[in-house]
Amino acid sequence: MRALPGVKVHQNESFDEAYRRFKKQTDRNLVVTEVRARRFFEPMTEIRKKQKISARKKMLKRLYMLRRYENRL
Repeated sequence: MRALPGVKVHQNESFDEAYRRFKKQTDRNLVVTEVRARRFFEPMTEIRKKQKISARKKMLKRLYMLRRYENRL
């Protein structure tokens, strides 16, 4: 597991500034998204199903872009 983000408050720094820095760190480390993903147990079949759907979307998007490019020629 990754180290959790932490912020040391500098002298003459307001709480809002420190909180803003902390929020940036959590966004960069994807803490919130990881917590949401782990919130409920997801069986392997569901994970595979989502991967299959995303692979199909990706393929269709590439096909659409390729056809669009060919039409320009």
